[in-house]
Amino acid sequence: MTKIVADDAIPFLKGVFEPYADVLYRPGAAICREDVADADALVVRTRTACRRELLEGSPVKLIASATIGTDHIDAGYCGARGITVKNAAGCNAWAVADYVFTAIYAAAARAGVDLGGMTIGIIGVGHVGGIVESYARMLGFEVLLCDPPRAAAEGSRKFCGMDFLLAHSDIVTLHVPLDGTTYGMAGKDFFMRMRPGAFFINASRGEVVDEGALSAAVPRLGPVIIDTWCREPEINVSLMRQAAIATPHIAGYSYYGKQRGTADAVHAVADFFGMAPLRGFFPETEDKDLSPKYVDVSGKTQSEIAEVFQNNYPIFTDDLKLRSSPDGFEKMRSEYAYRRELRLRCP
Repeated sequence: MTKIVADDAIPFLKGVFEPYADVLYRPGAAICREDVADADALVVRTRTACRRELLEGSPVKLIASATIGTDHIDAGYCGARGITVKNAAGCNAWAVADYVFTAIYAAAARAGVDLGGMTIGIIGVGHVGGIVESYARMLGFEVLLCDPPRAAAEGSRKFCGMDFLLAHSDIVTLHVPLDGTTYGMAGKDFFMRMRPGAFFINASRGEVVDEGALSAAVPRLGPVIIDTWCREPEINVSLMRQAAIATPHIAGYSYYGKQRGTADAVHAVADFFGMAPLRGFFPETEDKDLSPKYVDVSGKTQSEIAEVFQNNYPIFTDDLKLRSSPDGFEKMRSEYAYRRELRLRCP
């Protein structure tokens, strides 16, 4: 029988594989060599470091991650060992875009900033960045895009360079993967090139930012919004106190996004091991009020739009919880009450 080791915090998963496989559930960060010594597959989140130290000598053939990111997986090692890696690309893209604009409107309201006529600079225009771009245009923002890989592949007509984006954006938001080209990309020079008073948002990966450089830049920037941190869960408490909004890596934690992430991981396992009945699996929506909510934003004022976002997701509640107990970062994530996604439209 196929042996699967799974992160016990992946929602909607327990009981799904059991008719077809032997399943061991473990806390993601605690999954160890002994657990995978006889495992055929891992179903994980970002808290499981899938590297040589864990995988060496194991029979693992598949790693399915219920997340967009794959920086917790050593792709080179897995490729050399013939281990297939699958992720849930785009599963929480709408949730992160929803978070970004909820945070922008909330921070602007608290700081008394008028968002009218502002330009949003989006660095990384993949699944998440593309939806952020679409929402920004619907909401009346000017938009600048920086994505060197896409510019190289598609031509530079719709993209600009990093220097231009930083110099001309009132809001800068990061949506890049973490890899050798993005590690520490937002450093001292990056922040010095930003407009004084500009918003800065990181809801991608903590390590794309030099937190020391950001901390030093905070006095000349506008609202700083941080969801992802270096060295999670032991976050930089000093930087947290400087931020306008600080949350515990939950930007993508919508109910639908988690359903999609789990479904994508299940489909990857089902396809690989021939578990035909699971190829169409999607978690049941137990509370219909948590299904995505579609909102027409055409003709709405800034204050009306801010109210739509605030009513859907009171972001300062999460901010206060983290500030009150930064040591509880991981507990807040594991016990998070998944929120409802907004889906903006403008007919």
